[in-house]
Amino acid sequence: MSARTPFAWIAGCLGVAVVVGLTGCTSESDVSRMSYPQTPEDSMPYGQEEYDRSAESPFVDAATTPLSTFSADVDTASYSNMRRQVRMGMKPDGVRVEELVNYFDYSYLAPDRDAAHPFSVTTEVAAAPWNSEHQLAMIGVQATRAVPTTAGNNIVFLIDVSGSMEAADKLPLLKDSFGLLVDKLGPQDVVSIVTYAGSDTIAADSVRGSDHARLKAILKDLTAGGSTAGAKGLTTAYTLATNNFITGGNNRVILATDGDFNVGQSSDEAMLELIEEKRASGVYISVLGFGMGNLKDRKMETIADHGNGNYAYIDTLNEAKKVLVDEFDSTMFVVAQDLKLQVEFNADVVSQYRLIGYDNRRLDDEDFADDTKDAGDVGAGHSVTAFYEIIPVSATTSGDYMTVSVRYKKPGQTESALTTTTVTSAAWTTTPSEDFAFASAVVEFGLVASDSQYAGNATARHAAQQAKGALGDDPYNLRSEFVELVGLYTEIVG
Repeated sequence: MSARTPFAWIAGCLGVAVVVGLTGCTSESDVSRMSYPQTPEDSMPYGQEEYDRSAESPFVDAATTPLSTFSADVDTASYSNMRRQVRMGMKPDGVRVEELVNYFDYSYLAPDRDAAHPFSVTTEVAAAPWNSEHQLAMIGVQATRAVPTTAGNNIVFLIDVSGSMEAADKLPLLKDSFGLLVDKLGPQDVVSIVTYAGSDTIAADSVRGSDHARLKAILKDLTAGGSTAGAKGLTTAYTLATNNFITGGNNRVILATDGDFNVGQSSDEAMLELIEEKRASGVYISVLGFGMGNLKDRKMETIADHGNGNYAYIDTLNEAKKVLVDEFDSTMFVVAQDLKLQVEFNADVVSQYRLIGYDNRRLDDEDFADDTKDAGDVGAGHSVTAFYEIIPVSATTSGDYMTVSVRYKKPGQTESALTTTTVTSAAWTTTPSEDFAFASAVVEFGLVASDSQYAGNATARHAAQQAKGALGDDPYNLRSEFVELVGLYTEIVG
């Protein structure tokens, strides 16, 4: 995924083109309707797409293993990638349940700017929709919406222009997407552009963010061709980011690729060492995935995780607007680093439990207090939602369910802070909130779509029915779109 920080759509009716290659007044609704041609399923080499295959968490005995520890995750790539696959008539692959859940807004109360911690914790417990004898415990961590700095953005676009990026839903969509981001930048921002194929090229170095016309012209002229060797391009991008470093600002490389990020003579290990080294210096890396057929989802997620960044998949220009415009603050400005959660269950109330999703985010219990252990970073306005499926000791709901502890570092600091929240029987409800009802419907669908062995009586149709009854305030129609997608899924699988 997460909470969104909407921004006014200011470009089109001011007389400037918000999309590279388009002219005239482009409205928000125009952007939402734009799509890019996609190659039919039977002509694409889908076997070349790579996804993480981490085993899902089993049920654990609370009496013998009361602690559960995991890293925060605000990535949302799995949802938009699932959407792309379903709309093409495919049963989705690579479904990460937590990223489906964290794709959406929830009405968690955000902390005040002067609060002790830059996030709040919300909890709720209700019956599991797919198993009436089980319960679901929802934990929502909502970050402050206050941006921590106004020093400016130092952004390096690292753009894959290899031959594999030629398709309409790759480089053309990428250029239009970055055009939307350019419109958000101002004179305090600095932009550099590095392209890579067989070799790397510096297309722009330290151009003022307010020079929209120049930046868009550079993007428009990019063409695809050649092999893919990204190691030199990555090194060059980091060099520019370091040279243009803004103290107290947002210093970030944004890698845009279909994921076929070959490192040439360098190893993946050397690439990750470079990313971690630059992370320590304050230069982070986020990843935007494009296209289909050879999508290297696992590699792109790994790069973002090691680089203190986000990973999003862009399947339409509307998704680009969501990630790069509407969620600009949460994508760019970190308010809590290395955020980890550790939940201690009360065996008097909870017999067994299991964490749903976060399969490649689980941590050893001793990692929780280890400040050298890297974990997820949370941006301004982000939220992190996690669900535990619980087998209660009995039908009673008296007593404390669990204690939720959260560790995090303030940006730039090396020592973590700790906050704890006790989840009492007051969290139990027979009438779940709209947020709980909708998010649990997304979980139910995620269990079905990922072929979870713990899906129980979960069905896509039931998930759609529950989600449809919990649309709530849906200004961008994202919840409604989810219901539509689940309907398409049921047609695909029968």
